[in-house]
Amino acid sequence: MTPSLNILITAGPTREMLDPVRFLSNVSTGHMGYAIARAAKNRQYQVTLISGPTALKPPKGIRFISIGNAWEMRKACRRVFPKQEALIMTAAVCDFTAPSTSLHKIRRVKTKKFILKQTPDIVAGLARSKGKRVIIGFCLETENWLENAKKKIRGKKLDGIVANYYSKTHVPFGDRKITTAFVDKKGNARILKNQSKTVIAGKLLGWLEELVKINSEKRSK
Repeated sequence: MTPSLNILITAGPTREMLDPVRFLSNVSTGHMGYAIARAAKNRQYQVTLISGPTALKPPKGIRFISIGNAWEMRKACRRVFPKQEALIMTAAVCDFTAPSTSLHKIRRVKTKKFILKQTPDIVAGLARSKGKRVIIGFCLETENWLENAKKKIRGKKLDGIVANYYSKTHVPFGDRKITTAFVDKKGNARILKNQSKTVIAGKLLGWLEELVKINSEKRSK
């Protein structure tokens, strides 16, 4: 029987504003996170979806929180996470932001320099106080995708990570079949080749349930 879980899912990109009409961001569409949210709802999970700007409609019957930038996502995650049993962090949080946002549109000039600062590492911050909760992160790499995923799962102290890669022949964005990998804390990688995001979402939730069960058994010993 599928366990009923309180689960937090993040999705989509963040937008780090330079001025009122321009921003730094990435090409994340949110399809993976929304697919996981739908699959989790179908399994009778209590689902909270925190999403950056996307063109997608949130699934019915879930708690939905819309955010714009990395700081808003961190604030929302910190507020919601303590009441959850698991977090799946699919959101593509922009790594850099401007120290301040111009109040007016930045005018065209011959050259313009921006000094950027890092945005907070949200999933690593939550993992430091996760206690018995299970956290699965996501990463997208353009080289050495499995090796980099293994480094991130150790560095961020996650229970698992879903590794994705980008190349000229493999574009993982949007509603399309992709090749991805589930990597555990021991560095074992389970590769899923050419699967739809709906299928990956179902397999990911099955993996999550295994991790929750393992954590529960450890606590009972």
